[in-house]
Formats: sequence, structure tokens, C-alpha cells
Amino acid sequence: MAKNNKMDFQEKLMKYGPFPIRVLTGIIFIAHGTPKLVNIPGTQHFFSHALGFSPEMAVIIALLEVIGGFALLLGILTRISAILFIIEMIGSTLTAKLSKGFVSGYDFDLLLMAVSISLLLTGPGMPSIEWNLLKREIFPKGKELVFSIQRRKE
Repeated sequence: MAKNNKMDFQEKLMKYGPFPIRVLTGIIFIAHGTPKLVNIPGTQHFFSHALGFSPEMAVIIALLEVIGGFALLLGILTRISAILFIIEMIGSTLTAKLSKGFVSGYDFDLLLMAVSISLLLTGPGMPSIEWNLLKREIFPKGKELVFSIQRRKE
């Protein structure tokens, strides 16, 4: 009986694990995306001249960071946002940061990618719009997959 209570407590506690990571990552992406939106001409110039991308990519990336950041902050569409951020961080690392080396280069991008992978695997956790208000994840198979893997280990 005591073992079941301990397992119940641990399972409940694990649901809150993604919360601080999700909120802080959302704030970081919003903080990095907002200046891109505020100075769209400058961002487009950087994307086209320094990176060789289409200027329109600047707007897409800025919107992803701001909208996706708010999605993470609120805990809605968490897994979808995480997938998009993983793709963005891979692209950012390969196109803009790799040549600068690890420290003060692509280290932060790798950290954001790792956090996004973690959120992809765990989902939004609690509290979140998906778990607390909707009472389900919008991308439900991910939650079922994570919990079935955890149960197999036990």
C-alpha cells in the first residue's frame, strides 16, 4: 500500500516537471522574437544578407518565436510548438552559429533544442490550458506514448 502511495505521488509530481521549463522557454522565445517583429526591415536585411535567406523568412521566424513562445507560456499546442522550435534551432545552429564554435556560438541553440525535445516528449504538464482547461492534450498520442513508456519501466 505504501509503495502505491509513493508511486501515485511521484506520478502526480511528474506532471508538474515541464511547467517551469515550458514557461521560461516561452518567455525566452518571446523575448527573442519581439525585437525581430519590432524591426522587420532590419531583421529582413540580416536574414537576406548575412544568412542568404529570403527576407520573408524573417517574418516567419519572428512570428514563430512570438506565437510559439506564447503557446509554450500558456501550455497550448506545446508539442507542435516544440517540433517547430526544434526545426528552427537546427536551422539556426547550422546556418548562423556553427562557425562561431560551441561557447558563445551554438551552445544556447542546443540548449533550446534540448528543452524543446523534452517538451515534445513530456507535453505541457500542469498547469496548462491543455491539461487543466481542455482536460486533454491537443496532440494526445504523445501523452499516451510517454505514459505507456513510463509504465513499462515500472
